[in-house]
Amino acid sequence: MGTIKEEIPVLIYDKDCLICRKAAQWVERNIEGTPLELLPCHAEVVKDRLPDVEGSACMKAMQFILPGGRVLSGERALPEIISRLNRYQWLACLFKLPGSGIFSRAFYRWFANRRYRIARILFRDKTRN
Repeated sequence: MGTIKEEIPVLIYDKDCLICRKAAQWVERNIEGTPLELLPCHAEVVKDRLPDVEGSACMKAMQFILPGGRVLSGERALPEIISRLNRYQWLACLFKLPGSGIFSRAFYRWFANRRYRIARILFRDKTRN
C-alpha cells in the first residue's frame, strides 16, 4: 500500500457494522488536538480521494491514514489512535509491552472476523430489523 497525502487523520471503518460505527464515533468524541475525519469504507469519496485504500482491506480492518499519508491497518492503527485520545493516551504504552504485537494482532483478527455476530449479541435490540 502506498502513501496518501492527507492533512488530518482519516479513520475508515465498516459502517454496516454496529460495533465499528460506535467505535468510530467514540474515537471521534475522544480524539485530542487535531480533528479527525471518519469515512465509511465503501463511500465514493474513499474510492476517489484515497485510491490506495482497497475496499477489501477496509472490510477486514479499520484503516487509519496519518497526516502525510502513512496508512495503518487494524491492530497497527490501534496504538496510534489510542495515543491521540483524551484520558486514554496511557493505554498506548500497553502496545509497547513484550508480546503485545502478537496478542493484539491475534485478538484483532479474531474479533474483526466475528464482529457482526458479536454486535448481534451485544446490541440485540438495535440489530433487529
